[in-house]
Amino acid sequence: MAGEAVLIAAGGRSILLQIADPSIGHGVAHHSEFAARPLDRLRGTLTYVYSVVFGTAEEAAQARHRVNHAHAPVSGPATAQSPAYSAFTPELQLWVAATLYDSAITMRELVYGPLDDDTADALYRDYAVLGTALQMPSELWPPDRTAFARYWDRRLGELATDTATRAVARQLLHPRTGPVWLRLMMPLGRFVTVGLLPGPVRALFDLPWSAGSQRRFDRVIRLTARVYPRLPRRLRHWPKNHYLRLMRQSRELAMVSWQ
Repeated sequence: MAGEAVLIAAGGRSILLQIADPSIGHGVAHHSEFAARPLDRLRGTLTYVYSVVFGTAEEAAQARHRVNHAHAPVSGPATAQSPAYSAFTPELQLWVAATLYDSAITMRELVYGPLDDDTADALYRDYAVLGTALQMPSELWPPDRTAFARYWDRRLGELATDTATRAVARQLLHPRTGPVWLRLMMPLGRFVTVGLLPGPVRALFDLPWSAGSQRRFDRVIRLTARVYPRLPRRLRHWPKNHYLRLMRQSRELAMVSWQ
């Protein structure tokens, strides 16, 4: 499932859920340039996911090394305006992995319909690797989907935003940089992202949504569900194959340069 391109449409949802955790939100606000370089952030995230899920053991290890290197400076003490944060905190990595899983399964079921229980259970267990590949111990991942649902509901109730994290969200949803095609696609991307968010999280970010918005969102999802599954697999998995190819070419160039 992780190779399906349609899941990328839920990427903005994952990021907004992540930065609604105050520790992650302030870590991003103080240390990340992803709002100014959204495609770099997308490439980094997708390369990590695809390397860990589809790559060799060596490729997964190198992806883990790259992420750990990027995370090393992301830490800060508690202040009057910000909680303490560190990108190496296992509980924060759990929340990031949880948002990736929940966003992926939400998008997948909107397009393809519900999974049978056995497949859903196996998929849930497999998604833990996105956290355990870093510093999250395996026992921190809720043991089953029922436990995950309880964890998810609790964490949604703990989310909060402030001026700094809402500013990051605005930069994400209204990018001023990047190629023209990205900015042309953003109205649709922004609409889908807001539509996929839980209602209380929309309110945290002051994102308006109405009954009319929901009807339009439902039409977009129905159209996607009719068209996307009929696309050839090579198109549906193009991003996965593309980013894995770039990663492998980069490794080969590095090896040639070293030699």
